[in-house]
Amino acid sequence: MRTALISDLHLGAVGRADVALRPDALERLAAALAPADRIVLLGDLLEMRERPVANLLEVTRPFFDNLAEAAAGKPVILVGGNHDHALVEPWLTRLRLGGEPLPAENQWPVEAGDRDGPAGWIASRLPGAEVTIAYPGLHLRPDVYATHGHYLDMHLTVPRLESIAASAMARVTGRGSDSRSAADYEAVLAPMYGFYDGLAQAAPGATLERGGRMSRNVWGLATGDGTVARILLGRITIPGAVLALNRLGLGPFNPELTGDELRRAGLLAMGRVAETLAPGVEHLLFAHTHRPGPMPDDEEAEWTTLSGTRLWNTGSWYIEPAFISERAERSPYWPGTVVWVEDEGPPRIENALRGYAAAASV
Repeated sequence: MRTALISDLHLGAVGRADVALRPDALERLAAALAPADRIVLLGDLLEMRERPVANLLEVTRPFFDNLAEAAAGKPVILVGGNHDHALVEPWLTRLRLGGEPLPAENQWPVEAGDRDGPAGWIASRLPGAEVTIAYPGLHLRPDVYATHGHYLDMHLTVPRLESIAASAMARVTGRGSDSRSAADYEAVLAPMYGFYDGLAQAAPGATLERGGRMSRNVWGLATGDGTVARILLGRITIPGAVLALNRLGLGPFNPELTGDELRRAGLLAMGRVAETLAPGVEHLLFAHTHRPGPMPDDEEAEWTTLSGTRLWNTGSWYIEPAFISERAERSPYWPGTVVWVEDEGPPRIENALRGYAAAASV
């Protein structure tokens, strides 16, 4: 069985950074997925923090109508992420009502219609596919496990807003950062995701847009050219803020805000999550950081955990201006990644948007 994985489409994002909604890119995506026997959408398929759900589904309808042909007759697996955590809430609620803990692997059938919320709406747009939802992850083969990877925010030393919020929530819930199960991670992070989802349904559109852009703007300023703004952020504001956060017991965080540091710290954090969710697995696929890998120039040791698990990242279909505005297609953050997992052998990384110049513009 040939399994194709894509992630981090953030469909419905404000500002048209969701490149997969552009008709020409959507055609490329559908063509790339056509040879697959199984399709896995590995989290953050929808951007559920920047629009009310009814508006979001209407905006993203063209994507699913286009995907329907490529998905016909195939299993389509939705894996919940942090930006579309609400997709899995109906099933998590049923687990809670039954007093059941959250295992590391779950897969549930999705009923087309309203009963299963936005996931049910997606299933209704893919009438020829067998749609299921998985959370927090699933085995694609006995030696291959896939998860969105947002649990790594509990261990990330880069001071992203989500990581700071996760650290604060760990203190509020009294769970700390030493999570030993999927249920432990969920106990800390689910309330935070629930707040974001509720805000998206109630807050004015302008407020949601500002919130969606805030983190990206900080990254853009801190990693851009040697401007006054970058100097103030990189040498004064951010180090001072990180020092304050660490003194408050949130962290420990590192003041370095670069793509290289995000890759390094993300891999170390994902290694800790891997030992909890899938100990002993040979290959673990995750997403979340938007940086596919390992790329040809990456160090293999950096992408291997201490226990020998090889980490793979499924990249994104989302434009990261802070990382691709100058180097464009040469950037590892170039959107359009498809990862293939077959019956044997290691995963394989491809890109369906090579030569797609429009991806460099927002």
